[in-house]
Amino acid sequence: MSNGKILIVDDEKNIRLALTAALETLPVQVETVASGEEALEKLEKLPYDFKLWLLDLLMPGIDGMEVLRRVAESRPDIKVIVITAHGSIETAVEAMKLGAVDFLTKPFDPEEIRSAVSRVLDWDNQPDQRSAAYNSLLELARKRLAEHQLEAVREYLGKAIALEPERPEAFNFLGALCEVKRDRLAADKHYRTALSLEPTYAPAEKNLARITSRPYTTLGIVWDR
Repeated sequence: MSNGKILIVDDEKNIRLALTAALETLPVQVETVASGEEALEKLEKLPYDFKLWLLDLLMPGIDGMEVLRRVAESRPDIKVIVITAHGSIETAVEAMKLGAVDFLTKPFDPEEIRSAVSRVLDWDNQPDQRSAAYNSLLELARKRLAEHQLEAVREYLGKAIALEPERPEAFNFLGALCEVKRDRLAADKHYRTALSLEPTYAPAEKNLARITSRPYTTLGIVWDR
């Protein structure tokens, strides 16, 4: 992992302390601020060896999304991992469009933080790291599915979509998950999204054909290739 400096932006003192403690074992230097306003003041002064921000989305005053917009405009070299207590696929995709490279949902554990930070800081040295991270997230989703941890599955799929929003696999997987949760309309939407990204993606083709057939059945769900 590359050495570098990290800025933590969060209005909760306990979160700033927890994140700082989690990163102590990594070869990085950490600074913290408690608001979006402070973060934007820092933005004009930060040297170029600040490689990464951990940015809370929900803060009083200037929120994380606005901070993310300004970082993307003025310092696109800075990578941003967003932090939220209200994680959703929609939030992840929106943050990704603004330039975020990953997201963490509260509560999180130290190993999760270290893993995310290490992965992002390694991207500069490994051009294929984004694709590898996407595949890794899908594999984690498969493992959590086997353990019947459906909310964890959804979170990993959300991260995969935020990371590579133009790939169909996670959308198809999410459609299958929605079927398991008996949300047929959402499943139909996600299968169609997967096919809009890759019209010949066979798993989504088969799932959409099955979900629109009569009689409808969840037997034969195709999770991935």
